[in-house]
This record gives sequence, C-alpha cells and structure tokens, in this order.
Amino acid sequence: MLARREVVDLLGVRGRAQAQLFEESRRLRRAAFGDRVILRGVTEITNLCRVNCDFCPMRRDNTKVNEIFMLGQDDLVEAGRRVRDAGINVVFFQGGEIPQTTRSVGEAIPHIRRLFDDDVEILLNLGNKSRAEYAYLKDQGATTYILKHETSDAALNERMRHESLSERLRCLSDLVDLGYRVGTGMIVGLPGQSLESIADDILLAREYGVHMCSASPFVPAPGTPLEGQPYRSMDVTLNALALMRIVSPGWLVPSVSALEKTREDGQLDGLNAGANVITINFTDEAHRGQYLIYGRDRFIVRANYARELVARAGLVPSQSVFVGSGKFEPAAYEIDSGRGGDNLSRRASTQTAAASSRSSFPARPTS
Repeated sequence: MLARREVVDLLGVRGRAQAQLFEESRRLRRAAFGDRVILRGVTEITNLCRVNCDFCPMRRDNTKVNEIFMLGQDDLVEAGRRVRDAGINVVFFQGGEIPQTTRSVGEAIPHIRRLFDDDVEILLNLGNKSRAEYAYLKDQGATTYILKHETSDAALNERMRHESLSERLRCLSDLVDLGYRVGTGMIVGLPGQSLESIADDILLAREYGVHMCSASPFVPAPGTPLEGQPYRSMDVTLNALALMRIVSPGWLVPSVSALEKTREDGQLDGLNAGANVITINFTDEAHRGQYLIYGRDRFIVRANYARELVARAGLVPSQSVFVGSGKFEPAAYEIDSGRGGDNLSRRASTQTAAASSRSSFPARPTS
C-alpha cells in the first residue's frame, strides 16, 4: 500500500517514470475490470445553484445573468428513455445544489426504473442534502451518488467554495452509511493547491470507503473570480488518475470531459492513465448551452465520439457494474498492488524531492 509521501512523489513524475506509472495503473484496471469502460448517460437538470464557488460559472452570484432552467418530472423520464434507447443503463442526473431537486428527481425515479424493468443504475450528483433527503432518494430507487469534495485542504476549500468542508464530508459519510455506491473527487490545479493536498484528496477518498473517484483539471472559466488564472499542467491530473487506480484498484475512475477541453485527446490520455468510465451527454439542445459548468465552450461528449474513444484505447464499452447483468465485485479479483506500488515508489523517489508533512484531512465521522 502506498504511503502519503510516496503518493506525493508519484504525482510529480514525468517521462519514463510516468509511463511506468500509467502501465501499472492499466495492469490493475485490467485485473479488476478486464477491458470494460462503463458508459454513463448524463442529463443536466438545472443550472440554478445556491453555492458560490469561485471556479464555477453557475455560482450563486451569476444567477441574475444566467438563463435559468429546471427540468420537471416528465422531462426527467423522457431523458431516461433517451439513455435507454442508446443502449446505456446508467441514468445520471446532475445539477446545481438546490433543495427542489430532491422532490422532482425522487418522483421521476420509479417511472424511469420501470422503463428499464429495474435493470438500471440511477446515479445522482445534486450536492449537499440532509440525511433524510438522501434516504428518500434511495428509497425511491437511486443507486449511486457523486459528491465531490473538490479539495481536502479545509482552508482552500472554504476560500474556493465559501462552504465548510466538514459539512461536505458529513454528507459523504451519510451517503456511505445509507448504502449508496458513492463517488467523490477533486479539482487538480486550483490556485494555492499543493501536491501534498492532492495526495490527501486521494487518501481521503480511500478513508471514506467510496466506490468511485475522479480528478478534473482546473479550468479558469469565464465569468468567475478565477477566470484570469492560468491553466496548469495536465500531467498532475493524469498522475492522480493513475494513483487512484493504484491506491484502490476496484474504483470506477472517469476520464472527464474537462480533460478534452484542456487538450486534444485528453480523454484518451485519461483512459491510458487507467480510467474506466466515460460520461455521454444527453442534455437536450435547448438547455445544453445554459449549463455553464466550464463556460459556453465546454466540450460535449456525444455517443459516437465516446464509443470511438473507447475503441481507440483498445477497450470495450460496458453497462453498469453495480446493477443488472453487468454487476460484479472488482474486489473479488486477485490484485497485487503492493509490489507494483513499491517499485513505482522507488523510481519516483529519485526524481521528486519534497519535505514530508503530516496528513491533515479529517477522519470520517462515526455514527
């Protein structure tokens, strides 16, 4: 098992050492998942958000200038139908953090499950909610939930999100305790972020017992307080993806659209670094341009592109591994991550020098 110091060192590797890191990550992905890449179908359900994150164009302060939309129950069911007709059984709803989505999504879920004869994963990314709201959504048929902590550095988190990290982690703990398959993740390259902080992001996810984890490169989006900041090197993001696989080989790790926005073939690079999820956008044309997560020129992942991308990586598209005929437990595979991790650590130690410091992320609360 890699220690924190080793994770920090490996985040900084380049050249041959980076190629070896990616090779080890792909080996572990193959041991856990074979050549599968899980395809998700996302519909963005509202661009209204109560939070005022400095990195997001949909921040609360932009409400007066953004053209607000919110999908209703019928819209959500129709979105589920489009995903089903595309041969995908992961229906993914994401949107700004507002309380109204609890009821609208909760009422739509049973209808969507019937469309699939229950062979469907209902994945949500709707932000902080009360434990009772999470329980209601699960009772309605939600399967999985993504709640990105964005950064495990509590002070940086508060500067970037103007919210408490501890409250975010309370929600993450509630989701795990309620029996969801849970995802979290970080932004890599935020102003003031260190390699130690990114290492803590990965180790925090392991500490909380999540099932999915992502790394997105920082995008200095227009209309935000950070729009004048530079893009950072994408190598650290790709190294973080590979290290997620090495730290927890059974995780689902997406190659996110922000990688493609940052550089051409960025999502292919993500798959080659060990990722095994691609999310296809099913938001209707009328609202796609209003969901400004990275600005108006964000990269939209379409079905044909996604399938071609998976083939270029020498992999095969897959349905959900959490439900239905594709369900299996990656942990059941025999995985020897210790040997590879030790070898990688020795290579990294000759390239990266940084003072060690103690991990500062909070322990998971116990109920």
